[in-house]
Amino acid sequence: MSQTVKGVISRSKKAPTEVVDVVIPDPGARDVVVAIKACGVCHTDLAYREGGINDEYPFLLGHEAAGVVESVGSDVTHVEVGDFVVLNWRAVCGQCRACKRGRPWYCFDTFNASVPMTLTDGTELTPALGIGAFAEKTLIHELQCTKVNPETDPAVAGLLGCGVMAGLGAAMNTGNVGRGDSVAVIGCGGVGDAAIAGARLAGATKIIAIDRDAAKLEWAKDLGATHTINGSEVDDVVTAVQDLTDGFGVDVVVDAVGRPETYKQAFYARDLAGVVVLVGVPTPEMTLEMPLVDFFSRGGALKSSWYGDCLPERDFPMLVDLYEQGRLPLEKFVTERIGLNDIEAAFEAMHAGKVLRSVVEI
Repeated sequence: MSQTVKGVISRSKKAPTEVVDVVIPDPGARDVVVAIKACGVCHTDLAYREGGINDEYPFLLGHEAAGVVESVGSDVTHVEVGDFVVLNWRAVCGQCRACKRGRPWYCFDTFNASVPMTLTDGTELTPALGIGAFAEKTLIHELQCTKVNPETDPAVAGLLGCGVMAGLGAAMNTGNVGRGDSVAVIGCGGVGDAAIAGARLAGATKIIAIDRDAAKLEWAKDLGATHTINGSEVDDVVTAVQDLTDGFGVDVVVDAVGRPETYKQAFYARDLAGVVVLVGVPTPEMTLEMPLVDFFSRGGALKSSWYGDCLPERDFPMLVDLYEQGRLPLEKFVTERIGLNDIEAAFEAMHAGKVLRSVVEI
């Protein structure tokens, strides 16, 4: 039987969010209903609200979540009722050209629920990233669920569903940071600080945090940065990085901002044959102009990181276990715990740089 729950939607471009009744239909054959326990407030949700993703309103926002499987479709085998799961928006299909070439972290044909959630008047909702977890319950495909240790705090585990995984993976998966490497991270919000935590976990010995906000640099030190550079207090960020690395630059630079000026800093702040990882998301109108000879002469690799190049079934349980062992301080990303009615205030706090993550608890 379908059921009605409370959820947070956006009806039109830049309109304030609303808490409304959302109809959860019976799950299709491979769908599951998940009772949401916690969901992080991610910048992507704000981008949906402001029309930065598409115009398929109304949106059911929220996607960085953890919860408990409540009911399952007739053909579901991946999870069972009662499983504690982190939701993911890369449900690897196993059949697309990326999967068949052994690169499932690039899967081009991920799964979503087979039937839509709606408003009470029948209006179909577009769930953010195919999830829609600013709600008491949501409907997703079974492969959008990843089972993890049920003893874990949902507010912590859910962060792996998007932003924290994006940062951790940018360092550990895309950047392939290894023991003894030097790393610089430009932009010390939630994603950048997760890259710092990932670099530390991977064994980097010098981790340089770069930002223009002194408070964010303090957060970065708490999560593993060994050195900090305040971009508002130095003449040139690249020179400052080189001064900390015997004039050479670092092995890996993670650009968690995604602007032309920060990308140039990342490019020139790396050592010869070093790696640049772009995880900050540029806007469509941004362009980059640089001497082509510099790309040739400096060598190395220039990479983009999508969802931290993660495989949820591989990475989420491992990272939760590392958290439970005290080796990965995921709890430090939870700045505040809020309710469904507090989403707008959380967007404002995020935009002002006052939080790493606001987490909705349900």
